[in-house]
Amino acid sequence: MDQPARTPRQIGAALKRRRKLLGMSQDKLGTRVRLRQATISKLEAGDPGTKLSTLLDTLAGLGLELVIRERSSGQPDIEDLF
Repeated sequence: MDQPARTPRQIGAALKRRRKLLGMSQDKLGTRVRLRQATISKLEAGDPGTKLSTLLDTLAGLGLELVIRERSSGQPDIEDLF
């Protein structure tokens, strides 16, 4: 199921939901992707300083992938955010 996520907090929440759906603890996921439990916790909390490689490794560990597409209609362009 597609799930739009436009902020670090939304991404983190989506990852947490998927992890729980799979019945995994943060520690188990961390072991699977070779990251500390604390790193998984920060990612799920929406830490904006998360490395892209950490996000991609975690997505893979949860059986997810990143897809880039145009925003849904009615959403502002990035220039409108500043």
